[in-house]
Amino acid sequence: MARSLSELTQGYEQTVEEVVGHGVFHEDCSEMVIVRDIEFYSLCEHHLLPFYGRVHVGYIPDGKIIGLSKIPRIVDVFARRLQVQERMTADIAGAIQEVLAPKGVGVIAYAHHLCMMMRGVQKQNSSAMTSCLLGCFRDDARTRSEFLGLVPNA
Repeated sequence: MARSLSELTQGYEQTVEEVVGHGVFHEDCSEMVIVRDIEFYSLCEHHLLPFYGRVHVGYIPDGKIIGLSKIPRIVDVFARRLQVQERMTADIAGAIQEVLAPKGVGVIAYAHHLCMMMRGVQKQNSSAMTSCLLGCFRDDARTRSEFLGLVPNA
């Protein structure tokens, strides 16, 4: 059990800087970049029960891009901690913002929470959706609409 818990919370042992490494590149690109359907598994910090789902991450570069495989690694840094979905979503967006300083970032997370399914309210078909929109994803309705139209609803 100790080894399992250590693996499930390995995000505490990692930093965004470590997982990104040399994966940021200068590029004159200004079109939206989206990595969809990044699966994740996390543990609810309130009940120590799993929650799991998918994350969609988009950004609009401003002179820098990130290696596509680095985005799921950033998701795992935050998902592999005792967590709440709301904070995890904001942390992922904040990390992309800090690493790239893009024109905007959007993160959408969909998850099933065993703390809602197995105990308490016991609603097996429920799910939660959270979002964090920064920069032009928050301020520009057209950019926000484009992003939300390109990511799946669940």
